[in-house]
Amino acid sequence: MSFSSLQVSSASHPLARYGWDAGWEAEFVPYAAQGLLPGRVVRVDRGLCDVITPDGTVRADTEFVVPRDPMKVVCTGDWVAVDPAGSEPRYVRTLLPRRTAFVRSTSSKRSEGQVLATNIDHVVICVSLAVELDLGRIERFLALAMSSSTGEALLRKSALAGESGALPLVVLTKSDLVTGPHTADHLVQDVATVAPGVRVLTASSMTGEGIDVLSAALSTGTSVLLGASGAGKSSLANALLGEEVMGVRAAREVDGKGRHTTTTRNLLAMPGGGVLIDTPGLRGVGLWDAEAGVGQVFSEIEALAGECRFHDCAHGAEPGCAVLAAVAEGSLSDRRLESYRKLLRENRFIVAKTDARLRGEMRRDWKRRGAEGRAAMEAKRGRIR
Repeated sequence: MSFSSLQVSSASHPLARYGWDAGWEAEFVPYAAQGLLPGRVVRVDRGLCDVITPDGTVRADTEFVVPRDPMKVVCTGDWVAVDPAGSEPRYVRTLLPRRTAFVRSTSSKRSEGQVLATNIDHVVICVSLAVELDLGRIERFLALAMSSSTGEALLRKSALAGESGALPLVVLTKSDLVTGPHTADHLVQDVATVAPGVRVLTASSMTGEGIDVLSAALSTGTSVLLGASGAGKSSLANALLGEEVMGVRAAREVDGKGRHTTTTRNLLAMPGGGVLIDTPGLRGVGLWDAEAGVGQVFSEIEALAGECRFHDCAHGAEPGCAVLAAVAEGSLSDRRLESYRKLLRENRFIVAKTDARLRGEMRRDWKRRGAEGRAAMEAKRGRIR
C-alpha cells in the first residue's frame, strides 16, 4: 500500500479522532496481517488497561508486554496491538514504538524513570493562581517538557505523519480568583520571563474565561495536563471536554493544595478535536535526562556562558564571568541563576547513578574544590598571622 493510500485510509479510520494517522497505520501493517486490532491505551490500572479500538473500548491484560525496564511499561497514550473480538480474555500483544514520552525520575534510591504519558504533542503545565506563583517549579516542569524524551522529539518534523511538534504551554488556572484589572497581566509577564518562547495563557473553569482560546490551541494532536494537586487540572479537563467527566474536589483553603481527586491517567477525545490526557497531581517532579531541557529553559544564561573568559566557567567566583556580571548589573536575577545551578546539579546527580565515568568526574571535581577551599583557608590564616 502506498503512503498516499495510507493517508486516505487513516483519515477515515475509526481511531482518527484519537490520533491515528498514516504513520501509525504503516507501523501497524505487520500486526494487521496477524489479525490483531489497533488500539490506544486510555487508562491503566493494576496490570489491566482500557484500550479504545475500532470495535469500541475493551479491557485487556498486559501480561505479555510486562518488561523489566520500567520505562517500557504500558502507559496511557500508548498505541498497541490487541487480540480481536472472540478472544477472551483479551491481551495486549505488543506496543508500537513511542514518538514522545514525558518522563520524571522516581523517588527510588535507584536511578529509574517513570513515564507519565506517551505519544504527546502538547505539554500543558497547569499553575494555580489561587496560591503564590512558584517560578522555580514552573522552570522544573519546563525543563522536563523540553528534555530529550519529549521536547526535542516534539520539535522535530515527522515526515511520515506530516506533522510538526509544539512547545509546552503554561496555563494559569483559576484566573477568576485574581483581583485587580491588570494583576493577571502582570502574573503572565512574570511567568513569561522564566518560560522563553513558551505561550502563557490564563483560564477559569468557573467562568469559562480563556477556555475557547485554550481549546483552539489544543485542537490537534494529544495534550497532557500536568501540575501539582489543586492546580485545577480536572476542572480544566471538564471545561475542555464540555461535560463533567473528571471528579473534582475543592482545594484546602489553608494552603490551596488539592486532594488527589484524579488517581489514574485518563485519555479522552475533545469535542472540538484533539485528545486530552489528565494526570494525578504531582508532589515531586524529579528531573530525568533533562540537561538539554534545562539549557533551553535558561537559554539566556547559556548564551551568557559563551562569553565567559574560561570555557569551563562554573559561574561561581571566576574572573571574567559574563553570567556573574549580568547578575551584578541586574539583567539576571540571583534566583534565576540559583535555579539554573540547582537543576543542573540535580540532573547530573541522577545521570551519575548509572554513568560510572560521570561519577568519577564528579568525585574529582569535589576533591579539586575541597583542595582549593583548604588552600584558600590556609592562605587566609597566613595573612592573619
